[in-house]
Amino acid sequence: QVQLVESGGGLVQPGGSLRLSCAASGSVFSINIMGWYRQAPGKERELVATFPSRGSRNHADSVKGRFTIARDNAKNMVYVEMNSLQPEDTAVYYCNYRDWRLGDLREYWGQGTQVSVSS
Repeated sequence: QVQLVESGGGLVQPGGSLRLSCAASGSVFSINIMGWYRQAPGKERELVATFPSRGSRNHADSVKGRFTIARDNAKNMVYVEMNSLQPEDTAVYYCNYRDWRLGDLREYWGQGTQVSVSS
């Protein structure tokens, strides 16, 4: 099992910034993909960004140039720096972990952290 704990959500005004953090613990495999997804009210969960432990970052088109994903492999943590936040970024943000350690997909989700952008 892998446990994911997110932090850093909150209320921010349009144009503001927030940084979300996610700590993974448990049976973390060194080769994995960690990332962020979000779900707004009445909408499906969507990709924000992913960052493989051995690979390149990937950002959704909707956040490119505004959000930046980063990770610290030594600490099993993933972050997303969110700048120029807009009301449409309001959602619950979920940390995601995936690996194929035993040949099959293992996937885990955090509990989610609320990000609200409003004046």
